Amino acid sequence: MLTSLNQPVLDNYWQDSFNLKQHLQEFLQLDSETLETKLEAGQQQMAELGHKDFDWEKASTFYRDKVGEAYLFELGAWHLTSHDYIGNTLRLISDHAQGRVLDFGGGIGTHTIGAALCPQVEQVIYCDINPVNHDFVYSRVKRMGLSEKIYFCHEIPAKETFDTIISFDVLEHLLDPSQQMLDFHQALAPEGKIILNWYFFKGFKQEYPFHNDDPKVVDTFFRTIQTNFLEVFHPHYLTARCYRKWV
Repeated sequence: MLTSLNQPVLDNYWQDSFNLKQHLQEFLQLDSETLETKLEAGQQQMAELGHKDFDWEKASTFYRDKVGEAYLFELGAWHLTSHDYIGNTLRLISDHAQGRVLDFGGGIGTHTIGAALCPQVEQVIYCDINPVNHDFVYSRVKRMGLSEKIYFCHEIPAKETFDTIISFDVLEHLLDPSQQMLDFHQALAPEGKIILNWYFFKGFKQEYPFHNDDPKVVDTFFRTIQTNFLEVFHPHYLTARCYRKWV
């Protein structure tokens, strides 16, 4: 059974994307015109960086050490131009998230913040290997008065369990997304739920050179998810899905 939507959470997001532009300006010390220019160029800059420097054998190093501020602009532009889609992912989180939540690959923190604003959520662990993302989301959380509810890490804490795991636009960036799903399965509480999406496609114009589209990897991924998780229906028009463990 779905919980009722947390309308204050959604209203807060729809008003200004959790004040994303102002947070970017303050964190990066940019004027509004410069920020708009960098947001417009964000996807192209990341694509060029990916074509030049991305290597699957050094993927963690690429996301941790090479993308720098460029990823903030790419992610920021995506969240702003996909406002309704991101809003509906927050509806999905609002419907199903509860207890202790892990946001794996939390990016610019939109879903971490959305989960933390849900009254049925007790704690959110933001997990991301990019130190710039880390610092940016930490500053957002502090500005929004959510420091007591959101905690930070670079890797999933060992031997800890979560009532909810969320992970958006992350799995396609991994060399072995199937293993990540098995790690999620182990970290998820018996009655917990996982909410995620994926995009195993490099784009029609190769704009996502760092996305994994290997047919064998994708086939193994779907076999893994279908043998370990049961999909939970949701009514939102989204590529994101909600699952629970097979019992």
